[in-house]
Parts: sequence; structure tokens; C-alpha cells
Amino acid sequence: MNRTVTPGRETTARAAGTRPADTPVARRTAPPSSRPGPSTPGTRPSRAVAWAELLRLPALFTVPGDALAGAAAAGARPGPRTLLAIGSSLCLYEAGMALNDWADRAEDAVERPHRPLPSGRIRPAAALTAAGVLTGAGLALAAGAGRPALAVAAPLAATVWAYDLALKHTPAGPAAMAAARGLDLLLGAATTGGGTRAALPSAALLGSHTLAVTAVSRRETTGGSVLAPLAALATTGALTALVALRRTRLPAGRRAAAAPGLPGSVPAPTVPGVSGSGPVSGVAGVLGSGRVSAAPGVLGSGLVYGVAGVSGSGPVSAAPGLSGSGPVSAVPGVSGSGPASAAPRLFGAAPPPAAADVLAAALGAAYAATAARPYLHAVLNPSPPLTQRAVGGGIRATIPLQAALAARSGARGAGVTALLVAALAPAGRLFARRSAMRKVSIT
Repeated sequence: MNRTVTPGRETTARAAGTRPADTPVARRTAPPSSRPGPSTPGTRPSRAVAWAELLRLPALFTVPGDALAGAAAAGARPGPRTLLAIGSSLCLYEAGMALNDWADRAEDAVERPHRPLPSGRIRPAAALTAAGVLTGAGLALAAGAGRPALAVAAPLAATVWAYDLALKHTPAGPAAMAAARGLDLLLGAATTGGGTRAALPSAALLGSHTLAVTAVSRRETTGGSVLAPLAALATTGALTALVALRRTRLPAGRRAAAAPGLPGSVPAPTVPGVSGSGPVSGVAGVLGSGRVSAAPGVLGSGLVYGVAGVSGSGPVSAAPGLSGSGPVSAVPGVSGSGPASAAPRLFGAAPPPAAADVLAAALGAAYAATAARPYLHAVLNPSPPLTQRAVGGGIRATIPLQAALAARSGARGAGVTALLVAALAPAGRLFARRSAMRKVSIT
């Protein structure tokens, strides 16, 4: 008596060549678990869409800025090797996405059944294979950029696999994710030949942001946590203040020739006789040939040997502001001819401090505006939808943060690099709208 299809209708359905469960009445009364899902013919998304969802393509726009900010932090302009670093980062990032869903396929079957693996649109073996292939491609591209790049890419790949397979659901999970993002920035610095030490502060700032976002994402399906978004909000405020502080440094290759006492220069050696009289001996590796006239009132009498590779040959008159004497003569290879002007001319084509400060401050404000508001909403109401929105806002805020880090570096072409990174944000939003993939997650 409780059948939803009467004998007459069952006979009609069989005559029509359909099953009773496929009739309109049966579909309306069937429980949700038995209704046809996305995999039924006519509504099944294409395989390309499923892979785009698995790899979270909109999030890819947050990746190139790592290498570009790393190159700027190392004091160099992006070049062909930087493109290889970007390609390596993209491959390793996508490997982590595919591996993440493979490792979480049982959990996603309960909490996120719409994802490609639990919904059956992509086989788990295919996702695992893709993760392995993308990891190999990322390491190969890094090797093409040179040994320093490969030396950073190898631990980056190991961190990605360790996070997805072992560390994700442990207290060390957010720290592992932060380390991966920081290493990705260092990968861009390693390809420039300028070393990674100068990029460590930028990597630490970017890693701190990633740590906060990952901590919030751990509750995006359950909600209920106020501390994580509150800590992320505080982190956003601190990072906004820090990126506004301009780093004063010389471009790579000019630090050794910097004048003692100027920002970014090497420590000046102690020169006996500065306040007394008599000749001053040359300092090996610093002072070479050529004469510099004694500065009255400072050096007393005697001669100081010139700085090799900076002043060339010939006397240079005393420095203004030290003895009240005339202008300093031209320094070949550094500032051209004529009287020496302000110190920033020694820095090459670095952006003027005022312009760089304004650009870094503006990008820092854009970062704060992107991340702070959804974090605040999650603090006020830590529900799963608002927590997920906070995670998405944190991911999108990565791009203006990368741009601000590039702008504050003071490197040659840093302004152009920062604007190029910032342009990835609207491009990512446009792609997400056109692909109907506005929700982006890192879990």
C-alpha cells in the first residue's frame, strides 16, 4: 500500500521502456540519496571541468607572485630563469592539490561529496598519477633554472608531499604549509644568482600569512572557531604595518662597491690615522690605486689611496659636509660625470624612495582590505559559510601581499614587478567568474 508506483503506472512505465524509479512521481518522492546526481547523462560535467575543479585553477593566480617577489627581494629583475621558477612553482602547487584530494578522498566522501574524487568524476589512481607527474615536472623545471633553484625545489616538493600525506591533520600542518609558501618565494630568489639570504624576511612575512589562512581553513566545514580568524585578523594588521616599511638595499652586485656608511654597504674597515696625520695605508680588497685629496679637518695631512673600481685614477677633492671643501668630482662607472649628487644615484635604477613607499603602502592597504573583512565576519559569526569565505579572502589576499613585498624590496624594476603581480588579482577573479569556480579552498 505504500508503493509510490501503482500497478497501472508500473505497467505503463515498463511499456515505455523505463524503470519505475525513473518516472517523475518516483523522482519527486525518492530520498535524496537515491536521486540522480551530477554523474547522470545530460548533467555530467566534462572531464576538463572536473580536472579544473580538482586542481583549483583559480588559485593558480596566487603562485607566480612568489617567484616574482623572491626575485625582487634578492635585488634582481625577473628573467628567463624566473620563468622557469614560476613554471616549477605551478607544477608543484598543482601536484599538492591533486595529492590533497587523493589523501582526503575518504573524508571528502562524507564532508565534501561534490568533489571530483568522491563524486566519481575522477578516479583516485588518476589523481595520484597526476601528482607524481606534476612533481617530476616541477623538479625538472627547477633543475633547468640551475642548481640553486633545484636545491630549494627539492625540499619544497618534500614539504608538499609530507603535508598532504602526514602533517595536514596534525598541529604541524599549518607550519608545513607556511614553510612551503616561504620556500616557493625563495625558489624565485635562488634563480637570480643573488642568493636566498636577502629574501628570507619576505619569505617569513609571506609564510606568516599562509600560516594564518591554513589555521582558519581547518574549521571551514565545521565552523565554531573564533580564535583562528581572530589570530588571522591580528596577523593581517601586523603584516600590513611591516610591508609598509621600505627595505633600503643595493641591487645585487653593487654591495661591495657601496660607500661605507650608506644603506646596504659592507661594514667599513677601521682606517688608522683618520683623526690624525700621516699617510693612510691601502686596505686590501677595498682601497686600490688613484689618489684622494686629504679632507682638511678630518684626515689632516697625508694621502689616502683611492678605491679600486670606484674612483678610477686621478685625485678626488674633499667631500662636502666633512671639511667644507669643494664638490666631489665624477666617479666613473657609478654616477657619471659632474658633481656628485644625492646617494640614491649610486643605487642604479632603483625606484625613488617616495614612490616605492607609496606603492608599498597602497598594496599593503589592498592586502588588508581583501583579508581583514572576511576574517572579521568569521570572528563575529564562525559559521561554516563565513569561515569558508574567510579562507577564500585569505587566499585572494596573497596576491596583493606578494606585490607589496616586491615593492618594498627597493630592487631595480621593483615597481614594475609589483604592478605585474598585482594585476594577477583581477585576472584571477575574471577567470573564476567565467569558469563558475568562485569558491577556492586549500584543504
